[in-house]
Amino acid sequence: MAATKDPRPCSIADALALVGEKYSLLVLREVCLGNGRFDQLVRNIGAPRDILATRLRRLVDAGILTKRAYSERPQRFEYRPTPAGLELEPVLMTLMAWGDRHLRTDGDRPMVIEHTCGNELVAVVTCRACGGAVHHEDLTAHPQAPGWTVTGPAAS
Repeated sequence: MAATKDPRPCSIADALALVGEKYSLLVLREVCLGNGRFDQLVRNIGAPRDILATRLRRLVDAGILTKRAYSERPQRFEYRPTPAGLELEPVLMTLMAWGDRHLRTDGDRPMVIEHTCGNELVAVVTCRACGGAVHHEDLTAHPQAPGWTVTGPAAS
């Protein structure tokens, strides 16, 4: 089957175009942990400096991070999440929980996040209306993009 000229309109694809680049979510992880200085990011992520600088510029331009000078001589900056960046933190927590369950079969987790209640945070997606946990079998997709159905482009 040939690739379609115009793929399905999708907010997931739009988000991944921005934060799906290698190292982008790791930058956000570090900045949310309070490690927003360039040298900290290089050390904790392991990204090449030029690629890291490109990712930071793109995340700032997109309004996910802010950049603030903390030293004038030499000029140095630190990065902090914007409200839009902080909205991605639950995505990071959900990815971490998935990784802990499916990739850390030895039970040796590299990070545990504690909630203000004093307990370990276990990320769960819930329905905003009823508060119920979200499971695949409970979901029904309703495509809103003109000309698209769940299975693909509508027949012409």
